[in-house]
Amino acid sequence: MNQMLNVTGMTCGHCEKAVTGAIKQVDPQAQVRIDRSQNRVEVDTTQPREALIAAIREEGYDVAA
Repeated sequence: MNQMLNVTGMTCGHCEKAVTGAIKQVDPQAQVRIDRSQNRVEVDTTQPREALIAAIREEGYDVAA
């Protein structure tokens, strides 16, 4: 299932790695595409949206679904 999330606070490559890592902890098979300039994170995963949001927020980023 493809999910689009609006993640604010990503300012560098390290931020992208942190968000990707958080998602991969929830679903190691997830495909993650990040467009930092648009604050957009696209995730192809079987996991529920709420689990992804919680993991990203735990890393310290704001998420608007």
